[in-house]
Amino acid sequence: QVQFVESGGGLVQPGGSLSLSCQASLILFRFHAMGWYRQAPGKQRELSAGTDSGGSTTYDDSVKGRFTISRDNAKDTVYLQMNRLKPEDTAVYYCNRRPPDSTGYWGQGTQVTVSS
Repeated sequence: QVQFVESGGGLVQPGGSLSLSCQASLILFRFHAMGWYRQAPGKQRELSAGTDSGGSTTYDDSVKGRFTISRDNAKDTVYLQMNRLKPEDTAVYYCNRRPPDSTGYWGQGTQVTVSS
């Protein structure tokens, strides 16, 4: 059964940093492309960063140069290092396959709030 457990969110001041983790329960995790998605209040969920099975990465323009996605296939875990955070980065952050799992499953997400 697919499961994603996100953690690491919190309240941070503009310019600060946070590191998110996602523990995945996913058969043959190392072969799956994964992504970090976020959903801001009143907006649709969108892909912020992705990594394929070979470790190549892709980023939305809004986070490029500030966020870094990585994965540890030995731990079935995906990470998102977020630096130079802005108020517009405030959202619930989720991890999922890329494209998202066909069952429509999403984890509980982790809230990131950037505010002074």
